[in-house]
Amino acid sequence: MRTTSRMPCVDALKAIACLLIVLHHLAFYGPMSDAAHTLVPALIDLFYQYGRMAVQAFFVIAGFLMAAKFAPHGKALLTQPVHAIYQRYLRLAIPYLVALVCAIVCAALARAWLTNDAIPDAPTAMQLLSHVFFLQDLVGQDALSAGVWYVAIDLQLFSLAALLMWCAARVEARFTKLSLLGPIAIAVLTATSLFFFNLQKDLDTTAFYFFGSYGLGALAYWASRREDGMWWLALLSTAVLAALLFDFRSRILVAGGVMLVLGLARQTGAMEAMPMPRFLVYLGRISYSVFLIHFPLCLVVNAVFFHFFPEQAIASLIGMTVALAASVGAGALLFKWVESRPMTNRKRLLAPAGFMVSGMLAAQQAS
Repeated sequence: MRTTSRMPCVDALKAIACLLIVLHHLAFYGPMSDAAHTLVPALIDLFYQYGRMAVQAFFVIAGFLMAAKFAPHGKALLTQPVHAIYQRYLRLAIPYLVALVCAIVCAALARAWLTNDAIPDAPTAMQLLSHVFFLQDLVGQDALSAGVWYVAIDLQLFSLAALLMWCAARVEARFTKLSLLGPIAIAVLTATSLFFFNLQKDLDTTAFYFFGSYGLGALAYWASRREDGMWWLALLSTAVLAALLFDFRSRILVAGGVMLVLGLARQTGAMEAMPMPRFLVYLGRISYSVFLIHFPLCLVVNAVFFHFFPEQAIASLIGMTVALAASVGAGALLFKWVESRPMTNRKRLLAPAGFMVSGMLAAQQAS
């Protein structure tokens, strides 16, 4: 098992966030958590109420890594933003579509033994098509798996940031006396999101709602490159504090904390030098695959344990542990067989079509 990483601190944060999200879904959905609640009520309530906040860590990290790869000095390196967005889509979509086929099959299996609102119905053609293009929430289609909204928002965030940085670079090329327009544009949109967009619940299917977290990650990277980076990180922290005083939101508190951890780790050199447990580094690398595949497996485990051990607290707690382990194991396989493997452009283009055919067949079998 390879666990080498240039940024073990980032991988560790991703691993912890991934585990918290899996545990949140285990606490939130399915009958196992209801039965196990009598044994560990405080722990399940904790995951139920606050586990979902961990997704903010992924947004901050995504912004941090975007800045590191595409604009390390504050000026966009990409010259073809549409191509970069397409490549981002492919990177996200291929394991995502494979996981959605698994979700359709697992939902059909779970429906045989369990009746629960969390189990998606057999998909329609419109649902499948909207999921292929990450549009399900924007067009009002029910999600085929928990968490798929995050993938759509990730692509929206990257697209918005890439276009902003590219436009800023074009302006800088024309007016040579101007500089750092990209980070300034990101900072303005980040502040607007923190103080306005993130307060509009009807925008939570768009990148504008979440750009505060994403932008904090990018700004933390640029700040940590400067000799006076500590002062800039202090300024970012002050902005987060002001947003919390304006309207307190736990998700913004989490995003600000992750931003500060990343910025300080890079400013001090701990990001590359601080040793992390090998398991956390590895789990961080496969966290996207685990995130994609965990919910359908949790549904199946819920159905099996509810069928054979209905409302038994100890058995349900064991079942939750089994579901967590199965999620990590299946995520490792999805990463090895799909996410980490290079594919030709032709095969990548065939992936959405393959998903549509497989999804339709699974839907017909389930009906």
